[in-house]
Amino acid sequence: MKKIDIHVHISPSRGINRFCTPEELIEKYEKLGIELGVILPFVNPECIYEPQSYEEITGIIKKYPDRFTWFVNVDPRSVDNSPEADLSKIIRYCKNLGAKGVGEICANLAFDDPKTENLFRHCEINDMPVIFHISPVLGRLYGLYDRLGLPGLENALKRFPNLKFLGHSQPFWAEISGDITEEKRNTYPDGKVIPGRIVELMRKYPNLCCDLSAGSGYNALTRDPEFGYAFLEEFQDRLYFGTDICEPKNEMLLSYWLDEAVAEKKLSRQAYEKISRKNAEALLKL
Repeated sequence: MKKIDIHVHISPSRGINRFCTPEELIEKYEKLGIELGVILPFVNPECIYEPQSYEEITGIIKKYPDRFTWFVNVDPRSVDNSPEADLSKIIRYCKNLGAKGVGEICANLAFDDPKTENLFRHCEINDMPVIFHISPVLGRLYGLYDRLGLPGLENALKRFPNLKFLGHSQPFWAEISGDITEEKRNTYPDGKVIPGRIVELMRKYPNLCCDLSAGSGYNALTRDPEFGYAFLEEFQDRLYFGTDICEPKNEMLLSYWLDEAVAEKKLSRQAYEKISRKNAEALLKL
């Protein structure tokens, strides 16, 4: 089964941002068995040398319409840097251009910052799922700030019940185990998993989903394989395969791991197909 990649970064040329070109990424996709990639533009100054324009991304999609689709990225400080900004104007414009969601949100604001909540509100109004990155600190690094235990994320899940949140990044996935510490939450913890906050929040809030991309998602599933298989089975309807490939040198092992898991009957065919493709088809309304 050909997979859909919910999370990738790309640029039409190898400029200062050093992302893969479309041609480089398609070559990697052929090896990984991926048919379609969701491009997540970078616009937040915390994580990019040069912000990516919507025209840049839609130009790639016009050239390769069968290989890529996209999310619009909206900085919560856009328009007038206020919690009353009409962010729906941007979101509707890009939705009309084919955008399927919003993200990857990397602004270094708190989850409960009024400007962040304003963005969530406009995403919910326009039925646009969001992919977010978490930062363990406020004032440096990139990503929405949340404390250990993810109280900010939980509050957002409560306040915006009709908005699908796709969690991503080390501080998100580290919370899959209940023994995580402040010192290790922005790393790739190892060892057995004691079911933690991610499991609790997934069971409690049907609008929380998981973006399995990058080393953080792969590590969370494979550090304790038996737990990982059980996690995939339990939450198979809200998990999304992804890579987070940024540069040509990046190697993503999740695709091979999932293939091996279903081949060895450690993962059901039903869960494998949903996670690899079917959930994304529904989310993206393909």
